[in-house]
Amino acid sequence: MPTKSSPQRQSGYHSPLRVRQAAETRQAVLAAAACLFTERGWAGTTLAAVATEAGTAVETVYSAFGSKSGLLIAAIDVAIVGDDDGVPLVDRPEFASLSVGQRSERLVAAAQIITRALVHAVPLMGALQEASASDEASKVRLDAYEADRRLVIFGGLELILGKQPPELLVDSIWALASPEVFTKLTEARGWPVDRYERWLVETATALLWSSEVDGASTSSSRPRR
Repeated sequence: MPTKSSPQRQSGYHSPLRVRQAAETRQAVLAAAACLFTERGWAGTTLAAVATEAGTAVETVYSAFGSKSGLLIAAIDVAIVGDDDGVPLVDRPEFASLSVGQRSERLVAAAQIITRALVHAVPLMGALQEASASDEASKVRLDAYEADRRLVIFGGLELILGKQPPELLVDSIWALASPEVFTKLTEARGWPVDRYERWLVETATALLWSSEVDGASTSSSRPRR
């Protein structure tokens, strides 16, 4: 004869429906946050407004992200990689694929990854810069962003070249693919995104060629032992 479950067994019950609903709510909150932080900036966006836009309770937003800065940082991380799976860009299959194919194909793939991240993340970076003036967690994330971005550039070039890239080349590509340059070209100069992406491939190709020529020249000029 069936009996009622004990409280302990009930509390341990796993509901796929609840898990799915929680994930959907989180996605709705992140989408609302990205929209509002982009349109209103840091000061003009409240967690209550995000909750209303997402169709959930403000307590749910607090529970999931802890704070306003936590929500903004999560929204930027999603913008960079394209989802909320928590897997870093450098650990993703599309990043690993930079070691496959002709060098020209690898550079195109890298430019696509960079451009996609900039298109989605740059609109939110203004809010992060604004937040960093008064919020310590946002300041820490903003300071770490450029260091993280350089590490990604280094790792990508290492896969493309099949060897450790020279520091000058890493710095050059890091500057070339910066949010500031992207903004100047696509907003100040009105470039379409696809034009920026082609320019990124062409300029990176020239920098790689120059780096290899300089490296060969330096190597050939060394005295033989």
